[in-house]
Amino acid sequence: MSEVRAKKALGQHFLVDLNIARKICYSLSGGTDEQPAVTLEVGCGMGVLTRFLLERRDLVTYGAEIDTESVAYLHVHYPDFTPRLLEGDFLKMNLRERFPEGLRVIGNFPYNISSQIFFKVLENRDLIPECVGMIQKEVAVRLAEPPGSKEYGILSVLLQAWYDIEYLFTVGESVFNPPPKVKSAVIRLKRNGVERLDCDEELFVRVVKASFNQRRKMIRNSLKAVFGGFGGDEHPFFSKRAEQLSVADFVALTRWVADHLA
Repeated sequence: MSEVRAKKALGQHFLVDLNIARKICYSLSGGTDEQPAVTLEVGCGMGVLTRFLLERRDLVTYGAEIDTESVAYLHVHYPDFTPRLLEGDFLKMNLRERFPEGLRVIGNFPYNISSQIFFKVLENRDLIPECVGMIQKEVAVRLAEPPGSKEYGILSVLLQAWYDIEYLFTVGESVFNPPPKVKSAVIRLKRNGVERLDCDEELFVRVVKASFNQRRKMIRNSLKAVFGGFGGDEHPFFSKRAEQLSVADFVALTRWVADHLA
């Protein structure tokens, strides 16, 4: 088979620039030739990233691909890779079962599920020390932004709590087939030194989501809508908006909320 048709429903835009593909693949740190790092490529398509990942002796590359046409293409063109090609939905895969020793994640992520991919990375953060992904530029900016930016949001805070995020480079529309209507960007997530947050982590997620739920409102009103009035008590952050708070601020706020819900 010569080529895979890009399917709109799967958010497919196939990268055709080999120099960019190589640059993405070598943005991921690996292991050693003796102890290669297990890596999972999400959405292999026609293998433009796969070919460079397979060149690296410091990686053992697996693939996750939901598109049956792409799977058939990869079987023909990368036969040695196919035993490690997992056909199915990455979002539904049990990574702990498949990769109990951990894995790195890389891919040209479909725009329509990029946020869900990062939430999946977060859920498995003890297994995933690093992730390199090409995504829509505005999403990449949002994830890497510091507090105080209008782009800073829920996923920015949650990812930055456990990962250091680098915006690596911008990718234009013309290097894809079909070209998307927006620019793309490549980002790298590397686990920071945080094993556990100094608060109830489930409540932390609820507090972050509640705070950004009505992001134009002050935090007092956003939290009140979810948790009630805290008996009239006030926190110094209540007069701020969610995008003004750092990860450390949200940790402190979560501890305060926990004390007042007890």
